[in-house]
Formats: sequence, C-alpha cells, structure tokens
Amino acid sequence: MGWVCPRCEGRDACQTCELKALCTTGRERRIARWEHEAALKTVQQRLDQDPGKMTLHRPTAEHPFRTIKDWVGATHFLMRGRHKAATEMALNVLAYNMKRAIAILGCRPLLQAIQT
Repeated sequence: MGWVCPRCEGRDACQTCELKALCTTGRERRIARWEHEAALKTVQQRLDQDPGKMTLHRPTAEHPFRTIKDWVGATHFLMRGRHKAATEMALNVLAYNMKRAIAILGCRPLLQAIQT
C-alpha cells in the first residue's frame, strides 16, 4: 500500500484529466492520492446512504481491540519502535483470532482445518 502521485504533463493532459478539480494552481501540478482511495469513497457512499450501519459496526469492530487492550494491560507496547510494536500487535491479534476460532469451532475441527 502506498501513495500514488499522478503527474500532468503539460496543459493538454490537464484538460481531459478527471482529477483536474483536485489539482493545485501551482506551476507543477501534482496530486497525492492513496492507491486504495476509490475503495474508501465506495465505503463512504454506502455510509452516506445508510448512516445507521455505523451504529451496528462500531461495537462489533471495537470489541476485539478492547479485549486485546485488557490482555496486555491497557498501558503501552512492550517493544520499542514502530516495526517492533506493529509485530507485537500482530501477535496479539493472531492470539485473539486463534482463541476465538477455538471457542467457535473447538480444538479438533480447527486442527483438521489447519492440516487440510
């Protein structure tokens, strides 16, 4: 995932560019856009059509993070540095997902699913 920075080469290209409205007025025109921005727009349009969906989504999405915070003591990461802290969080999320899968499926079906 990264940022995409399309560049307009000359004024002719700008006339037909669909992003012209987002351009700056400077000499060199550049627009920094996230490569998955179209997906964000789609989600935002869905939320605009039915704002009540967020009321259902928020408690569903926040529960795992609250549970993980309770596990780790709701204080701070043990590791220092962004990459190490991200790894620590990824391991906590993996542990949470494994615990949920065991609670839902049970140990034997989960092991069978992993082996196949």
